[in-house]
Amino acid sequence: MEQDVDRFLRVLEGERGFSLNTVAAYRNDLGQFIVFLHGATTGPEPSAGAAADGPVGIWEELTDRHLTTYLLHLREREYASSTVARKTAAIKSFCHFLLGEGRMRVDPAAKMAAPKVDKYVPRAITPEEVSRLLDQPGQSPSATKPEAIRDQAMLETLYATGVRVSELVALDIDDLDLGAGAIRCAGRSSRERRVPLRESAVRSLDRYLGEARPAIALTESDALFLNHRGSRLTRQGFWLILKSYARQAEIADITPHTLRHTFATHALRHGAELRDVQQMLGHVSISTTQVYRQLVADARRVAEPPVIGRYTGAEGDDEAIRDEKVPDTGPDSGSDLAGAVVDRLPALEPTTGVTGPRPS
Repeated sequence: MEQDVDRFLRVLEGERGFSLNTVAAYRNDLGQFIVFLHGATTGPEPSAGAAADGPVGIWEELTDRHLTTYLLHLREREYASSTVARKTAAIKSFCHFLLGEGRMRVDPAAKMAAPKVDKYVPRAITPEEVSRLLDQPGQSPSATKPEAIRDQAMLETLYATGVRVSELVALDIDDLDLGAGAIRCAGRSSRERRVPLRESAVRSLDRYLGEARPAIALTESDALFLNHRGSRLTRQGFWLILKSYARQAEIADITPHTLRHTFATHALRHGAELRDVQQMLGHVSISTTQVYRQLVADARRVAEPPVIGRYTGAEGDDEAIRDEKVPDTGPDSGSDLAGAVVDRLPALEPTTGVTGPRPS
């Protein structure tokens, strides 16, 4: 059964272009599912699957009753609805694959229903918090050490571009064009895009390349960001670095993706076009990017009292919003501190250097 899963995952990665992170999540989900079907003991009692329908040794023995019992098993263990939905999607996709391969006569997951998942609302931090966070490496006792200079460059780059953390750590030296103020980024499904940098990020990267990276690079490597052993920094390594600086800056509940959300929100607040933000983020569909415009609109409605006689467009009227430059009306709008981070704000130039297929 495990061999079928391995074959399915190779198809996802090689033929369908799924990201490594998604493939890893599917591997974990399907592995957990197989353990359940085998009737493994997870505690003092056998799993519900083994008790209700007996263990499954081959995929032809899988029934819709096993799937229903498995969903109950997950709910009893209080998995989040989003996690159950992902596991359900993995199982449905895998069963469809097995049916196409002739390993099943019928698809037991055809009517398998995923739980309703609350709409995800991304969280962005304020300009004040951005300023505190980006200042941390330079304010630490080890500010002149190579690692602190590297950290400064990484944080500046992440906020200036909105790239995913996996894309950040995957950058090579050749992906930098400091003269033009841009980076080349390989996104999901090998879609390349060119993302502009703000001057503060260019300065930090230039300093890192000149002063810090040569001291860290113990061996020859193409990787841009290196750990203390001279190897490419990992996502997990960056996550630990970010958590440390966030704690020092007294910013709670922050992840690398929070800076991506912050990039998009702040760019739109300061006049960027939605299509440009979509291309910089590497979203295939502009509908994925529209959630940030809604965040900005919600913040503006809270900050600005209604003006009698002013037409703001009916709800859902895209034309009324599309041509409107959205001012920064967040909690720090107009403050001296907000002005202090203007140089760090995401670049607003259109990303005409996108080299992958144009997002739909």
